Amino acid sequence: MPVITTIDDLKRLHKRRTPKMFYDYAESGSWTEQTFRENTSDFDEIRLRQRVAVDMTNRTTASQMVGEDVSMPVALAPVGLTGMQAADGEIKAARAAEKFGVPFTLSTMSICSIEDVAAHTEKPFWFQVYTLKDDEFMKRLIGRARDAGCSALVITLDLQIMGQRHKDLKNGLSAPPKFTLASIADLATRWPWGIEMLQTKRRFFGNIVGHAQGVSNASSLAAWTAEAFDHALDWARVAELMKMWDGKVILKGILDADDARKAADLGADAIIVSNHGGRQLDGALSSIKVLPSIIEAVGDRVEVHLDSGIRSGQDVLKALAMGAKGTYIGRAFVNGLGAMGEKGVTTALEVIHKELDTTMALCGRRDVKTLDRDVLLVPEGFEGRWA
Repeated sequence: MPVITTIDDLKRLHKRRTPKMFYDYAESGSWTEQTFRENTSDFDEIRLRQRVAVDMTNRTTASQMVGEDVSMPVALAPVGLTGMQAADGEIKAARAAEKFGVPFTLSTMSICSIEDVAAHTEKPFWFQVYTLKDDEFMKRLIGRARDAGCSALVITLDLQIMGQRHKDLKNGLSAPPKFTLASIADLATRWPWGIEMLQTKRRFFGNIVGHAQGVSNASSLAAWTAEAFDHALDWARVAELMKMWDGKVILKGILDADDARKAADLGADAIIVSNHGGRQLDGALSSIKVLPSIIEAVGDRVEVHLDSGIRSGQDVLKALAMGAKGTYIGRAFVNGLGAMGEKGVTTALEVIHKELDTTMALCGRRDVKTLDRDVLLVPEGFEGRWA
């Protein structure tokens, strides 16, 4: 077993173990992938302020996200197709998050269903929904999440229309996948992954197949997916979805101060500053660069979280010090899952926690809730001046 010290170590194992089409699905962005790259590289521009002769005992990374206690302010982001990175992937990731004391967010486009995950966990998890046109399906889906005891609804706002991801098209990734000779040959070389997948009954979209009208199998899923997303989404529709849930709501995909104000006006419990991991609007700014303007726009009216680009505990610290109350990891936990299943997700969380705790101490802080801009060295013009 190799020594794992970084998320990149898990990423290399993930690439070796998982079929190319599913690895590329996780490790890609839309169009030129500019935003995908800058989500991580922009974190590198921010430096840390070292402090010495400060008492570092009794440190804590414990905090809260939307009123829930967390061992560190890091949630597992909703990621579609997680159950194809490893057999029963959503269940494995949810169990790892539960044991570690951080939130897990199940995607609508998960392989394991809401009910599957609920049956294999003990604590409430969060559920993410896309804005779909079928109102009856949305009501049933939200009702299922409520019945499963989900404690928050995450509504994704930035996927009315799907950004083009070149790798997915070239690999034939679709619902169901369009296998080519190259992809079949690749699948044939991934024996450990293949054996696990043969042993599970969960290989299709458990929240959709058998629940959406006209979707009874994988073949009928493609036609449904092509027509499902609501191109007419507006803030009134968002308010309707929030009313359907009538519980804690987190709005995901905010990248503009005006949109942040509108989300706060609707009474959201939290917003997630996110560009969908660089998978939607290529050429958009990174999440960390727009975070300060959004914090300034909404103040304390709504809890602000950050998603997209976090690959380390230092990234978590930087986001929190810039004003975020919580952060999300998507690719980082998927790298762990694809590398070593549930143990890999736990390892990813351990890596990030150790980096966060150690860096916080070396910056002279003992409590993660006290992090602020004073621990950072932010270059002049970091946020940019855009006409």
